Amino acid sequence: MLSGFGGYKNVIEIGAGTGALTQYLFPKTDYNFLILDVDEESINFLHNKYPNRKSEIQLIDFLNMPFPTDMLPTAIIGNFPYNISSQIFFRVLENPILFPEVVGMLQKEVAVRLASKPGNKDYGILSVLLQAWYKVDYCFTVDEYVFDPPPKVKSGVIRMQLQPGLKPETSWLTFHKVVKAAFNQRRKTLRNALSAFLHKPEIKELPIFNKRAEQLSFLEFEYLVELISQQANGKSESAGD
Repeated sequence: MLSGFGGYKNVIEIGAGTGALTQYLFPKTDYNFLILDVDEESINFLHNKYPNRKSEIQLIDFLNMPFPTDMLPTAIIGNFPYNISSQIFFRVLENPILFPEVVGMLQKEVAVRLASKPGNKDYGILSVLLQAWYKVDYCFTVDEYVFDPPPKVKSGVIRMQLQPGLKPETSWLTFHKVVKAAFNQRRKTLRNALSAFLHKPEIKELPIFNKRAEQLSFLEFEYLVELISQQANGKSESAGD
């Protein structure tokens, strides 16, 4: 799934299970692996299968594990548990610089959503937040019949690569709040969806507020955050979008 792990020597596998993916990772001796799962039975199975690599196979929940302050850039790979896949990406977003490449399999509908572009009905909050940092590609679909037992849904594989030239220059917390508010009322124009943030009439009349959330790229959302910040600082913006 990862071709050379993007040049990164440290690799975390999330949701190892019984090692369907792990078996292809361990022969790669040039990397430092951390194999994670939250199921004790799965970890014991892997410990028995790979007795010489127990230290790399750990019963750890990625959603709650602390990220060391001296942690080196680490690639992430995995067949992500479908019920927490979105939470995994929100966790990655807590410190994207640490995770310059992420490749994972998840439920197809979620994978499509993460890679969707503006103007698409699948485009949403996590699409914008991830694409503010990463180049997100939908790689391929995995059909049900390749699994035993087969799930009721198709799966999709995505690849995310950190893009140094991206990332919002504005406050990430404010950026997140604005994106979330815009999509929580995605059928409304931004003028209405973001009314709680807009206090100056001249700001509300800018053309960009005639649009809806799904029409905006992360750069346009960044522009909205700048407008809101200028408003708070007593400035105003007269230009259009």
